[in-house]
Amino acid sequence: MGTPRGIRNNNPTNIKYSKHNNWLGQTGSDGTFAVFGSPEYGIRAAAKLIQNYQNHYHLGTVRDIISRWAPAGEENPHLENYIKHVAKKLGISENNHKVLSSQYPVLIAAMIEFENGVQPYDMDLIAHGVALA
Repeated sequence: MGTPRGIRNNNPTNIKYSKHNNWLGQTGSDGTFAVFGSPEYGIRAAAKLIQNYQNHYHLGTVRDIISRWAPAGEENPHLENYIKHVAKKLGISENNHKVLSSQYPVLIAAMIEFENGVQPYDMDLIAHGVALA
């Protein structure tokens, strides 16, 4: 089995490409997903989106964030598993605890693992990507 698409694209949370988003470090698209020059830039974009969810849409819980990130439906029949996975990694309730910005590295690491089936980055690299946001 080859390297997962999100890891190959340096976009480990699989952010869809949009011509309206000119992310820092974005180098293009693979036809569906954004491609970044390094994983730190892909992680930075994920942190920026999560900040936007919290600050502009008041989506603070794991359930809120993941439901917006990967809505249930044909493309994502595994939403409940995704929510449970992330909440377990964070050690918090799916519904009752707001994700704090200090928890973003663990949140994003859990998202990377669920999105790709692996989480190949050390926490220092993830924390650096989050700090760039």
